[in-house]
Amino acid sequence: RQMAESFAGLGYGLILALVLVYLVMVVQFRSFVDPFVVLLTVPMGFGGTIVMLHLTQTAISIQSLLGVISMVGLAASYNILLVDLANQLWRGGASREQAVQRACLVRFRPIVMTSLAAILGLVPMAMHAGEAGMPLARAMIGGLLGAKIMTLVLTPALYRLLKPSMSKEDPCATL
Repeated sequence: RQMAESFAGLGYGLILALVLVYLVMVVQFRSFVDPFVVLLTVPMGFGGTIVMLHLTQTAISIQSLLGVISMVGLAASYNILLVDLANQLWRGGASREQAVQRACLVRFRPIVMTSLAAILGLVPMAMHAGEAGMPLARAMIGGLLGAKIMTLVLTPALYRLLKPSMSKEDPCATL
């Protein structure tokens, strides 16, 4: 019963975290679309988490769910880097296609390096079977791997798909 209550509490926490991250990004980007693009790729991190937990035969627990919540913040930051630079380039005069291509090229290395640093930092914790932090580390590693791949593949596609018709002066595009 306590485990079910804890899972429910963490589920609400995850939903609340996603809503708060979205609202902060709406203010930061001054757009409703950009945060949506960023957060649409976060579920791909969930897929990476599930695959990693399955491959390592790690049960879903409170610790692994905490790892998922932590992964959401990191996955969103990768996408924010990409979308923010694409917006800057686009507003600077580049076409939408050029802006997203250039953003991918420029942000590829920072995204890969920060995710590798996080993953490599978590590997020792993920390797110690029986310790409390092991499920958290494994969940984060899987989620970060999935989120990194999707940031570099899905985010540019969603950016092109969801923002193609907006002009730079479109009052509906910004707050």
